[in-house]
Amino acid sequence: MLHKALLTFPTLTTKQLTLRQLVESDGQAIFLLRSEPTLNKYLDRKLSQTLEEALHFIRNIQTRQFLYWAIVDTVSGKLLGTISLFDFSDEMNTCGIGYELLTDYQGRGIMQEAAKKIIAFAFDRLGIETIEAFTHKDNQRSTRLLQKLTI
Repeated sequence: MLHKALLTFPTLTTKQLTLRQLVESDGQAIFLLRSEPTLNKYLDRKLSQTLEEALHFIRNIQTRQFLYWAIVDTVSGKLLGTISLFDFSDEMNTCGIGYELLTDYQGRGIMQEAAKKIIAFAFDRLGIETIEAFTHKDNQRSTRLLQKLTI
């Protein structure tokens, strides 16, 4: 289900990234993101055990009040991570932001590039006034990212 301001799921682009809707063919990459212990140690979720669990996740998010993008390298077509907007509040014009990036691509500015695009989209196209983000106190990379984004 899309945000009420949208008729179709928005595909966004940056200098090196394409941000697009997750599809079932992303299942293997989503399985990697959701099953890697190091990547998930700061997240409050059970690790995926099977590819079918990842596919179920992809199918399930398409029926909820999320905007959940695949972060794809435009040149290679490789899915590097995901970024989402969620918990939309019409009364307060707020939402949350969440993200995850494969370990091999962390520390390269990829998530900062994706997040800047998503934040601009939320403010400009959705009328969001405040975006909230929460991170684990020990997740220093996420904390630094949020400081750079001034969320």
